[in-house]
Amino acid sequence: MSMTVRRLSRAATAGLVAAAALTAAAHSAEAADTLGSAAAGQGRYFGTAVAANHLGEADYAATLDREFSSVTPENEMKWDATEPSRGGFTFTSADRIVDHAQSQGMDVRGHTLVWHSQLPSWVGQLGASDLRTAMNDHIKGLMGHYKGEIHSWDVVNEAFQDGGSGARRSSPFQDKLGDGFIEEAFRTARAADPAAKLCYNDYNTDGVNAKSNAVYNMVKDFKSRGVPIDCVGFQSHFNSNSPVPSDYRQNLQRFADLGVDVQITELDIEGSGSAQAADYTEVVEACLAVDRCTGMTVWGVTDKYSWRSGGTPLLFDGNYDEKPAYDAVLSALGGSGDPGDPDGPGDPGDGTATCTATYTRTADWNSGYNGQVTITAGSEPISSWTATVTLPAQQSVSALWNGTPSLNGNVMTVRPSWNGTLAAGASTGFGFTVAKNGSDAAPTVGTCTAS
Repeated sequence: MSMTVRRLSRAATAGLVAAAALTAAAHSAEAADTLGSAAAGQGRYFGTAVAANHLGEADYAATLDREFSSVTPENEMKWDATEPSRGGFTFTSADRIVDHAQSQGMDVRGHTLVWHSQLPSWVGQLGASDLRTAMNDHIKGLMGHYKGEIHSWDVVNEAFQDGGSGARRSSPFQDKLGDGFIEEAFRTARAADPAAKLCYNDYNTDGVNAKSNAVYNMVKDFKSRGVPIDCVGFQSHFNSNSPVPSDYRQNLQRFADLGVDVQITELDIEGSGSAQAADYTEVVEACLAVDRCTGMTVWGVTDKYSWRSGGTPLLFDGNYDEKPAYDAVLSALGGSGDPGDPDGPGDPGDGTATCTATYTRTADWNSGYNGQVTITAGSEPISSWTATVTLPAQQSVSALWNGTPSLNGNVMTVRPSWNGTLAAGASTGFGFTVAKNGSDAAPTVGTCTAS
């Protein structure tokens, strides 16, 4: 699918994304009481890894949309997901994440172009000449599909061994193409999308050690020779056996001093309570202390879907309640949560703020109709609300006003644009235009959630 067709398709599917401008306005209008808005106040992004198959879960999507300003597809842009057979590209799942992010005004990080893992079997069966061609074609095909839409790409991922040698990792690329494959990948990537930031990404490089020294020397060499590299990603997976290094900030700074941005790309910290909160604070403060640390990404929205779920490493628990680590990160970013609410801002389980949503059809014609949803606060004032509208399968929304929408299939989730704050008993609302496409049935309005 060409870029032009993809963009037109996305606009048609989201229909209402005349609301993209409303989304950006809503993000900027919020107080710094979410991770994304607080980080923006520090000139940085705060992102999360996203799995396409969880976007249909209301609490997952609501937490993602409320809190984060950047997304990284967890698996959907990897080689096995995007080119399972040679030359046979498929982007359905990755497109779903990119479309969702763009409907919410979020940036997207691309992950990852060249990696030794999650490769389809055909890649390892190629000889050197074919492998070089396939690598470059994969970079051009994947980046070309998203040209102009991805903020940063992890061009090469995890190319160095663990341990004290600082050697390159054995992989089809290293073994058959030699040390030059990383440089070649970066040069191909620059040509494929000159506007995207190009990153090298790895783990166990968070402190000064043999592995980080090897990466440092490679980046220094690249910068000296004009090889196009813009950023270095530090995965920052921590636990009691691999704690935050004492020289974490100094290590980030020495890479920044080479003239590249640094990004914390896959952050998670196993633990709980105040100890976990303190570790997260240390990481955030390190990034804020380094001018070229442009942002942080936690590797998942909720503990229950983490790749390390047994270690409860994320900021939201399995019920999407904010953990002490969330409050610590928000505070470190200069955010302003409600000190009387230990769960933090926007907690869906708060129970004190309530609202109702009622639907009315306000205009009707042969091919379409206008609908209005009225939001009314309960017995307590509210600072924000969320309502869902489920459309009959045939129908589609062509416009929406006075709200910030996101669309998942035929379920539209709407949040305030300018009208989130309501006194007790007060009302506001949003309207929308629907194309009937042969169905005159009424939409279903779900429960209103307030904070």
